[in-house]
Amino acid sequence: MNLQECTETIRGKVGDDSGLNAVLKFDCGSDGLVVIDAVASPNTVSNEDRDADCTVAITLENLNALLTGQLNPVTGFMSGKFKVSGDMSVAMKLQRVV
Repeated sequence: MNLQECTETIRGKVGDDSGLNAVLKFDCGSDGLVVIDAVASPNTVSNEDRDADCTVAITLENLNALLTGQLNPVTGFMSGKFKVSGDMSVAMKLQRVV
């Protein structure tokens, strides 16, 4: 999946109310980023950069694996496939989204 397909997939998974109650950013470096605003109601998903409560630095390839179920969020974090900065409690809720 390219970044736009990932964005649409995340948008479908998030729905109107993901329960995150925070802003979460997937930063794929030069490939772009996906921002979930789960503070707004309904929740929104965009590719516009903004401040986030939690940022997940991840490659587009690993984001694809996360979204397709090939990469477990806990396993991915523990094995260094992505890095989390900011509010770790938001990252712990990641499984609700992916």
